[in-house]
Amino acid sequence: MNEPLRRSRWAKARWLIFAPHPDDETLGAGALIAHCAAHERLGGIIFLTDGTGSHPDSTPRVAITRRREARHAIGRMGAGKISTVWMGWRDAHPHPVNSKIFARDADRIAALIRWQRIDAVAVSDHSEAHCDHVAAYYLAAAALRRAKRAVALFAYHVWSEPPPGARRVATPPMLSGRRRHALRAHRSQMSPILGDGFRLPRDKFRMTACDVLTLRSDCR
Repeated sequence: MNEPLRRSRWAKARWLIFAPHPDDETLGAGALIAHCAAHERLGGIIFLTDGTGSHPDSTPRVAITRRREARHAIGRMGAGKISTVWMGWRDAHPHPVNSKIFARDADRIAALIRWQRIDAVAVSDHSEAHCDHVAAYYLAAAALRRAKRAVALFAYHVWSEPPPGARRVATPPMLSGRRRHALRAHRSQMSPILGDGFRLPRDKFRMTACDVLTLRSDCR
């Protein structure tokens, strides 16, 4: 059973969204972004990687193109004025959790959480198959431990299903046409504009109106 976000203890929370790649923000947390932006409860959006893994290494302009596409998608969801942070990790090459870079970036995000007075973070779940989705989850969790602030950690699901038995909240619905319009901003992921590369499966265009978020930890 999904608890409506509006009737949960996080109804007035200030959120931070963490996306492993440009397009995950729309696929996994688009409804949350639109809702929080409309109610001035969105503290920022973090992108872990540069997104270049979607195309061969010799393809030029991938990182620049994907960053531009993400800005367009965020704007179409009503969050164009929200601060975005690009961590700059190389796509599909996450840093080990015991590395200095991982610790440095966790500290950087923790500082942002404190500065923006974040109450809840939404990130890709650790059950997802892609290494960057898993890395994003563990980096967000590490940042929360360092933040020394009461912050809830929620997972969204792009390539996985919400686990049974876990506490889940559902966002208010987002117009499906608006969400698809935002996803279409990621043209490099669904057309040959940059040549050969990844193509988003057609079934991903059938996004639900609500985001279902799994509570992973609640540091009250």
